[in-house]
Amino acid sequence: MATNNHYKILTGIGFVVLMGVAATRRLSSPEVSYPEHFRAWAHVKTGVIEKNNPAFSHWGGFHHIYANDKAMEGYGSGNFPDGSVIVFDVLEAVEKDNYLAEGPRRIVDVMEKDAVRYAATGGWGFEEFKGNSKTERLVRDSAVTACYNCHTARKTKDFVFSSYRE
Repeated sequence: MATNNHYKILTGIGFVVLMGVAATRRLSSPEVSYPEHFRAWAHVKTGVIEKNNPAFSHWGGFHHIYANDKAMEGYGSGNFPDGSVIVFDVLEAVEKDNYLAEGPRRIVDVMEKDAVRYAATGGWGFEEFKGNSKTERLVRDSAVTACYNCHTARKTKDFVFSSYRE
């Protein structure tokens, strides 16, 4: 009888541990991959965020937007299919002798579309990589507050702010 109770206790503990692991996995977002060779993709547009812009402290400088083939379909139709990846490449703006040039990379923001994996954030996964690092992630599990909450303003545009410049 003691063996049977011992088995029930161990089974109960195992179940609680397993449920804790499952709950932790549900709360954390699936990782967005660093988009290798994104600069060879279609160039969507370029902009410059200047010092008086409220977004300057984080996104100040040049920002180039790139899109893979799937995302280019989405720019055309307004509905981005799964597999779409959009990159927001942010570089410091360096001014010298009345010339504005690209400086060091600040961040690489990535949006990756997968309606199943990222169902909690409108079908999009979000990540931000620091500088030239392909591994130093700045968003991680804060995608809802760091990215998605702002992107909901563009829900009718499939959560995408940019538009393709012909």
